[in-house]
Formats: sequence, C-alpha cells, structure tokens
Amino acid sequence: MDLEVSEMFKVLAVETRVRILDILKAQGPQGAKEIARQLGITTAAASQHLKILRQAGLVRSERKGYWIPYSINGEALERYRRHLTEVCTCGCRGTGKWKEQELAESDVENLKKYAKDLQEELKIVRQRLKEMSR
Repeated sequence: MDLEVSEMFKVLAVETRVRILDILKAQGPQGAKEIARQLGITTAAASQHLKILRQAGLVRSERKGYWIPYSINGEALERYRRHLTEVCTCGCRGTGKWKEQELAESDVENLKKYAKDLQEELKIVRQRLKEMSR
C-alpha cells in the first residue's frame, strides 16, 4: 500500500507503534497478546495499533489456527527510510555521516556533542545486539 509521506510518518508518530516495531524487529513474529504484555497495554489496544501498522504496510500477519503472528515488513521499512532520507537536513544522505565540509567547519562544542550522540547510538546498537543474541 502506498501512503502519502505525511500519512506514513503520522503512523510512526505514536510511540507505542514504534515500540511494537522494535519488539518485532528484536524478537521476530509475535501475537497481539504477547506484544500487549510486553508493553503493559491491553490486548485490544495492541490489536488497534497492529491494525494501523498493517494498514500502513509496516507489519504483516498470517493466521495460524487461533494465533495471528505479526512480523515486520522490511520492504516497507526501507521505503520509509528512503522517504526520511529525502527530507533529512543533516546532510548525511542516508549514510548516517555528516557531510565532510560540515564536519571540517564544526567547532569543538559541536564535535563533542556529535561524539556524545554517536556514543549513545552505539550503546543502543549494542543493547539491541545483546537482546537479539539471547
């Protein structure tokens, strides 16, 4: 399903939906009940968020008897990433790196802030790797 860019980002503007995507990325297919338990919300609330994510094409579901596991739609996430890269103002063009010129022109304080941001990002990546290797 092709959504307008603004509609795509409205879907991700809700923290619970982003957290659902994080769970599915880290743990693989999950049912609404398990997602709800992990988030501390009702199964009905999880189901509503999953419905919106499914309509946006970000998750897939396939009934297996009474269980409906939801999983990430990687192609849709990549499409969202490309759209975000198009509007990104940092100059990274999707690489996650600053433009060389901006880096060369930055003062010490900006470079320290950038280094701190990178350390925080690395911390998050390491935590996700740890979770995924369990």
